[in-house]
Amino acid sequence: MAALYEGYTLCGLAPAQNLSNSGVQGIEAERDGDHVVVTDSTRSVTLYKVSDQKPLSSWTVKQGQTLTCPAVYNAQTKEYVAVSDGKVIRIWKEEDILLDKAFKATVSSDVWRVHCEAGGEPVVLFQRGSVRLLDSLLSAPQQPIEEVLAQEETIRWSTNIVTESQHFVIFTTEQKGDHFLYLQRLNPNSLQRYRLEKEEPGLSPLSFSASYSDKHIRLLYLYPNGHVYQSVVSVRGLMVDEGAQGLSLPRSLLLGLPVGEGLLEAASAQVLDEAHVAVVGVPHPSAGAGKDFLCIWNTNFQTLQAGKEMAGKIYGQLWSYSNKLFIPHGKTLSVIPYECPKSNLASALGKLRQVKTEESKAPTSVPSWNNILHEEKAHPSRTVETRKTKTTRKSQAAPTFTNEQVLELIKTASVEEVQKEVEVLLSRTDIQDLQPSVGQLASTLVSRSLEDPAFYTPSSLAQLVHTRCLCHSVCPDLVLLALERKDYFLCQLCLQFFPDIPEAITCACLKAFISMPDVDAEKVSLEPDSVSFMETLMARERGPAALQNGFSPPWLTWSIQTASVEVAPERKTKKRPRLQQQICPVGLHKAVLLNEVLQTAYSDSFLLPHLKDLTSQQVVLFLQYLQFLYLKYSQDAFPQMHGLRSPSLTQIMDWVCLLLDAHFTVLVMTPEAKGLLLNLHRFVKSQVRLVSELGKIEGSLQELNKMKTKKDVGQYSIEVIELF
Repeated sequence: MAALYEGYTLCGLAPAQNLSNSGVQGIEAERDGDHVVVTDSTRSVTLYKVSDQKPLSSWTVKQGQTLTCPAVYNAQTKEYVAVSDGKVIRIWKEEDILLDKAFKATVSSDVWRVHCEAGGEPVVLFQRGSVRLLDSLLSAPQQPIEEVLAQEETIRWSTNIVTESQHFVIFTTEQKGDHFLYLQRLNPNSLQRYRLEKEEPGLSPLSFSASYSDKHIRLLYLYPNGHVYQSVVSVRGLMVDEGAQGLSLPRSLLLGLPVGEGLLEAASAQVLDEAHVAVVGVPHPSAGAGKDFLCIWNTNFQTLQAGKEMAGKIYGQLWSYSNKLFIPHGKTLSVIPYECPKSNLASALGKLRQVKTEESKAPTSVPSWNNILHEEKAHPSRTVETRKTKTTRKSQAAPTFTNEQVLELIKTASVEEVQKEVEVLLSRTDIQDLQPSVGQLASTLVSRSLEDPAFYTPSSLAQLVHTRCLCHSVCPDLVLLALERKDYFLCQLCLQFFPDIPEAITCACLKAFISMPDVDAEKVSLEPDSVSFMETLMARERGPAALQNGFSPPWLTWSIQTASVEVAPERKTKKRPRLQQQICPVGLHKAVLLNEVLQTAYSDSFLLPHLKDLTSQQVVLFLQYLQFLYLKYSQDAFPQMHGLRSPSLTQIMDWVCLLLDAHFTVLVMTPEAKGLLLNLHRFVKSQVRLVSELGKIEGSLQELNKMKTKKDVGQYSIEVIELF
């Protein structure tokens, strides 16, 4: 099952005043999967390291000049290539500061785009359809450029594909409502021209995407009515004149996406692999109108496999590099990692799941196609009947409802009857783990619970979350309903299993957890592993001061020194209470819930505004709890217990910094926060010192690695290595 993971912001955007343009002209891969080159729509090119979310270098043309082509990176020469003002080709290296002092050449015709794939030479596509290798063009920049396109024919999209033995430039054009595909092969040169089949009158493709596999080029294009078509072109033995008259290019309908009322205005479809397509700007089937989503669809089985709501306006732009999607929305350029496992029928139907150890020892029967497709009862062999199949057979002996019948039952039946039928439905082997069914069940249960205060099925909702087929975007009201009904166990499950919880919901959970009285929290049943971790942490006696990873924080260093050095009595009495005080400021169950918040994924820029809604008392209490965790992790050298859910030290420090950023002014003015701020300052200082020491160790180890070992050292030798 494909998945979209928690995204993060690469940079801010400056969209046009009419909001029709994101301000991003293009994004291209650079030296590896962690570097990209972003070209804005006017004058700047910026190199970003994606994992660090920071720019490494930036270049800008002079005022009055405009970049008319996105910059690309030539891995062979380690140079960047871009075009300004239509005809000026600019080439520079990373160490160059000013573009005007770098190499530039003016060509005789307007350039549409420069393309450069890894392992291939840069190619220049001119606006009139001609193609030149960059090196041959620069050898004579003013060489005449022939016109390939007809009058009133303009290029709409282009790309290039480099294979083991061939190099292709692919572009589409439009002429008076007709659309054409050009396939230009280099070395030897050959050109194919195809006419795309027409859609409904007046509809033009919104986006194109191309991929290559098994000697075939696959073209994918999306229309405003939500139709996604695929055309396949063989590259075997291309003839120069083949397709010169614009032969019709066959197409097949891959997806019919839901568009609601009207047509799509800004949307894009991007090929991810042979079976998965990423689509942005198309409504989610389960969401209301006016919401923009990023979705991954399986084209083999016509299933929606992952969805994520995108805040702000969608501009119909989408790029994919190294299992990351780059999408401008609102005033943000976001990076969203994704995963697309190999497509098969078992995963599409939800039948692919991990087999437990005790179950794998016994042979199992293979379900029939009739059982999968038509919900007919399976008849496993008696020789392989296990305890689980016996239970299933007994439950199926009684009349059971289909998924549609259960959905209708939820709207009118009592709580007990609904919970019973949902449990039976989920236990049946013919629909277990089906993502569409789980999403429909959850949405229907939540809708009735919101409308009817007397109706609530906590066990059924918990079962649905446990299937791991739900996410926040599929059922966006589930967490808010759990908070409203004070079902904190369900909140905990959602925080654990949902990968796409928005920062606003995370802060709503935090506010509810920290405001809850400890007496009420102790009555809540929570997930056992997370409770076990906090029980172990809170019951652990404070042992003698110890080093963690060879490093002792300042207060531990002071404690070790005072064990053998006599100090003034008044100083001893002043320091000792702070060192011995390690009492958790919140109850056990409240701490467990707060730990779930600490482990939830977030983006700093989106989380900070919501953190400001916390009161000063709530912030102080949360910081005191974070201080308690930090002391336990550091003073006791307490490791994360394998198999138990526990926040990492990095997560704890990140939340400390977030809270201080959001409430620093208020905390400075709060008297009871003075001592707390001093302690937190020591924590951060100790972390900086630890990282610094680790950096020194890393440098020393790198130097040792560079040293050449002597091959002939004899039977016995002593070697002294000095580290400076």
